[in-house]
Amino acid sequence: MIIDLEKVPTETGSNYPDEFKSMVAGRIRQRLSNFAGLKNFGVNLVKLEPGSSSALRHWHSRQDEFIYVLEGELTLITDAGAEVLKPGMAAGFPAGEANGHHLVNRTSMIAVYLEVGDRTPNDEATFPDDDLITKASPDGKSRIFAHKDGTLY
Repeated sequence: MIIDLEKVPTETGSNYPDEFKSMVAGRIRQRLSNFAGLKNFGVNLVKLEPGSSSALRHWHSRQDEFIYVLEGELTLITDAGAEVLKPGMAAGFPAGEANGHHLVNRTSMIAVYLEVGDRTPNDEATFPDDDLITKASPDGKSRIFAHKDGTLY
């Protein structure tokens, strides 16, 4: 299936609990794989406005992630620190590796990148800088957010 980007809906905002939503307010995402009907992995085209983050810093228990920078500059923040990524650079995050990561646009220009992840069931995400964890809902169709002690948001 050929994907015409003009026909792929854009999404802003987040399903994070309210207190975390402002961190990703400048993230504009097009879910390319969903539009194409793919089931086993996700591919998103993401535009990140100046000052915004791709997500809260996190890592996944079962799902691999990969990003590829297309335009602009992004700062990748991991447990090792911060590194600037430019067009043509990529990064991968293996499942189960407890190395929290996210991208931040610290420039005055919009940055664009591809984000790829698999859809392994029963994945959990841990957010090392915040009192937050997430896992799949019992039906597997949405995410449940909880404090690290297990109480729900």
